[in-house]
Amino acid sequence: MGNASSERARPLILNVNDSEGTRYMVTLMLRRAGFEVLEAESGEAALESIAKHQPSVVVLDVKLPGISGLDVCRQVRLAPPPRPLKILHTSATYVDVEAKIQSLDNGADGYLMQPFEPEELVATVRSLLRLNDAEQALHGKADELREADRRKDELLAMLAHELRNPLAAMNTALPLLERREPFDHVELRARGVLHRQMRHLGRLVDDLLDVARVTQGKIELRHDDVELDALLRRVADNAAQTELRPREQLLRVELPPERVLVHGDATRLEQIFTNLLDNASKYSDRGDTISLSLRREDGPAGPVARILVCDEGIGMSPETLPRIFELFSQAAVPIDRSRGGLGIGLTLVRTLVQLHGGTIVARSPGLGFGSELEVSLPALVDPAWQAPVDGASGASGATQPRRRVLLVEDSPDLQEMLTILLEVWGHEVLSASEGTSGVEQALAHTPDVALVDLGLPGIDGYEVARRIRSDPRGKSLKLVAITGYGSPEQRTKVMEAGFDLHLVKPVTIDDLAAALGAAPATGS
Repeated sequence: MGNASSERARPLILNVNDSEGTRYMVTLMLRRAGFEVLEAESGEAALESIAKHQPSVVVLDVKLPGISGLDVCRQVRLAPPPRPLKILHTSATYVDVEAKIQSLDNGADGYLMQPFEPEELVATVRSLLRLNDAEQALHGKADELREADRRKDELLAMLAHELRNPLAAMNTALPLLERREPFDHVELRARGVLHRQMRHLGRLVDDLLDVARVTQGKIELRHDDVELDALLRRVADNAAQTELRPREQLLRVELPPERVLVHGDATRLEQIFTNLLDNASKYSDRGDTISLSLRREDGPAGPVARILVCDEGIGMSPETLPRIFELFSQAAVPIDRSRGGLGIGLTLVRTLVQLHGGTIVARSPGLGFGSELEVSLPALVDPAWQAPVDGASGASGATQPRRRVLLVEDSPDLQEMLTILLEVWGHEVLSASEGTSGVEQALAHTPDVALVDLGLPGIDGYEVARRIRSDPRGKSLKLVAITGYGSPEQRTKVMEAGFDLHLVKPVTIDDLAAALGAAPATGS
């Protein structure tokens, strides 16, 4: 029993040669070295034996009847066997350098010219076997890394989704606290802290979900012609108010007098430069100056928009610079993590820049001397482009006609906060905590709007929408999906289920008011 097991454990070598005498001698050399050997006398037989027995090494004569050794090698490389296979070409006829080059170019791993010594053959075969072992180990490690990467992506997506529910509840509770003037300056400052930290937490959650999509290759851009100078002005104004002012930092903005146009996704472009300004502010000291500049240049491949974000902050060491765009990589962070985030912002920025056909470069003279990040994007040359006129937004929910609203949400805190907010706005609110009762209430009470969470116990939000739409009483109901998932695939699935609108948690007050305002009011 032990001997049979030992016999099977020996490396299997396939010896292919149409010369019976040469084939016999090669087999004898290999068996004396302790290898198990199979034989074949033609190219066709060699291919059959490779498929059936999966040898570790094939000692393959180049000149064979029918299918030559070169053709056998090509066919094996076009359809590799399940396990690593090394091919050693041998030849007594083609002995010049060109023949050896041709052999290796066709996929052989080694080449021996006959006659060769037994020691040379055995040493070459053993070398190829070591290569096989190394490849198998690398394949195993690669499989482990792929599985770990897949689990990491799933964890990021799950974490971002699960954080949205408590974030949404807190975000909805804030307007309820602000129905009256603050009692004193302490309460006023506390409200400001809540707003800033909620906004910061929301951005971190968005980045988590986006970076999960990035690593899975699921980010899609909605391209349009964008006036980049106007977009940067909006981003700078918002950053100055929300990020820099609390830190008493100054933002210097330099924009050209003419328009700079790019073709891209305006939302993602805002995300890029908001992240860069936030990063510059976070790694700068109180009172520092941060600069944002834009210029248009003519490059070899056409016009280029160059955006430069500079700070006077902690800077980066030469060791940090090469890996600053890697996932979870950060510059030096103090132990209190007063400057550190999740280490995903610049990874996301680089991917979004690349998806726009651009590049991003980080520079720093060293620690303590600040940093600069330069984004280059392809610019447009169309001078007749007209910027779209923004419509009115941010309708006040408190000034809308009264509506009957069905809220289907299984998070008790979020359901309670949304109910109170909607009632403060003057709406009549019905609520359900799971899908089946949500459908029953929708069909029994004919609300004007239904706000439906997708991740419900029992039947999910998709099935809720499908059942409502399949009943004549639910045909005219405005269905709004509220979920922690916001990918394009998710939006498509939502619309196919019968929803009219897809909102991502935490839903802003303006978006909620706009969703209600778009629904017809029956005066219920």
